[in-house]
Amino acid sequence: MSVSHSDVLIIGGGVAGLTLALTLASRYKVTLIRPAQDDQGASRWAQGGIAAVLSPTDNLDAHVQDTLIAGDGLCDEEAVRFTVENGPAAIKWLIDSGVPFTPDSAPDAPFPYHLTREGGHNARRIIHADDATGKAVIDTLHHNAQQHPNITQRNNLVVVDLFANQAGACSGAVAVDSEGQSHTLYAHYTVLATGGASGLFQHTTTPSPNSGEGMMMAANLGATLMNLEFQQFHPTCLYDPDGPAFLISEAVRGEGGRLLNQQGERFMPDIDVRAELAPRDVVARAIDAQIQAGTLGHVWLDISHLDEAVIRHHFPTILAHCASRGIDITRAPIPVVPAAHYSCGGVSTDLNGATDVSHLYAIGEVACTGLHGANRMASNSLLECLVFARSCAQALLARPAVTSFPPSDNKAILTTSNCSAPDSAALQTLRQSMRASMSQYLAIVRRQEGMATLDQTLSELTDQLSMLDPDTRHPDSRRLKHSLQLARMSVLAAQQRHESRGLHFSPDWPEQMPVARPSRLRLADLQEPAIR
Repeated sequence: MSVSHSDVLIIGGGVAGLTLALTLASRYKVTLIRPAQDDQGASRWAQGGIAAVLSPTDNLDAHVQDTLIAGDGLCDEEAVRFTVENGPAAIKWLIDSGVPFTPDSAPDAPFPYHLTREGGHNARRIIHADDATGKAVIDTLHHNAQQHPNITQRNNLVVVDLFANQAGACSGAVAVDSEGQSHTLYAHYTVLATGGASGLFQHTTTPSPNSGEGMMMAANLGATLMNLEFQQFHPTCLYDPDGPAFLISEAVRGEGGRLLNQQGERFMPDIDVRAELAPRDVVARAIDAQIQAGTLGHVWLDISHLDEAVIRHHFPTILAHCASRGIDITRAPIPVVPAAHYSCGGVSTDLNGATDVSHLYAIGEVACTGLHGANRMASNSLLECLVFARSCAQALLARPAVTSFPPSDNKAILTTSNCSAPDSAALQTLRQSMRASMSQYLAIVRRQEGMATLDQTLSELTDQLSMLDPDTRHPDSRRLKHSLQLARMSVLAAQQRHESRGLHFSPDWPEQMPVARPSRLRLADLQEPAIR
């Protein structure tokens, strides 16, 4: 077992983790845990772009109001305003860092870069790099991080747990390498940038989705988890049961894409005055209703009425990928279905990313800052990653210089080396059962009876895992345990919300409560009986 020490340990190498590492490296020695699957994570697959007030015809208050409306009463307005006000500076930092955003060559363009519009936004404020913004940002920041002498990237490790010292402060993490050997990573400050929990569901928009492991690692140290019931389902994932997940960007609808039902008819104008540009929760529920009423298992997203040159210019990645799956989007509609896309809930933090565990921070999708409320507005996700990574960096840079490592409670450090491996096929079966059950009972529409069934199923799967690996010390078992715990906490949060709001829709509680309140849970709450 190897032991290492860092000033700052960052777990996760998406946009949030890379931004934090680059901003801190002027002063601190940074270790960035960036497993290979991060290259297939949510940041890289963010197609649409980043929302920010950049055009002189736009304004901060408008962006704030659009976000508050999309969040359906549950946003923290202070967090929303903080994010929006710091957005333009974050975009400038990306431009200065070399991100190749798509320029706007029109002679009367109000801004040097092309701005598109997406659902919930009442202005064009989405800066993008064609239809592969996440890839452009990740590639640029990763390249810059590789050149920095104060950033050590560890690509061969997967973190399986955190540990604390005697005072309860986070002191680092335990990771395992590809050979199954343990590594103890001590750090003065530990920052989670591990992504969300879309992997709890069967159908997702990301090829390698996380399943909330980072959230549960924080909860195991005593951190509060907030708003776990608000899981966003992106309305338009390519429907191909036999192929890998692929997101069809909201920008497709922003540029004029039309949703069609099984009969080839538009249905969104009858549901919302914003039609295809309504917030994602509205569109996803409408699509789900059409799917339930039909026999195809999907609806259609049609942009064939647009000029072919426009399609090729704005959506080259989507065009090429669909072509590889036998669909010419310039001539035929795209079959689409909602899929788990973004966790609006997560580890509760302040505006600097601090959790209620000393020396532990969380940024990006793993965190719940209050920005998204009950429903995330399109392209506010990468904005949140940037703004909160930069604010977290400033908070850490303002801390007193670190000179020595506090003693850690070695008994709290989980060792994983030389653990006997449980049956991998049995573990995979348990994970697949969890994902199928979550998609059946805790997806776009939730019912109390179904959630009670799901709660029982998850408890049984947890018992089966304990029989396979009683101590859950093997890394694969440990990660599955984290996922099952988070799934159970998500069910508990949904059961306790006796209303329909944003992404949480229940026919049993169709009305909204007069006052919107966030949900807050700790790990100990799993020991309490669920409220039904």
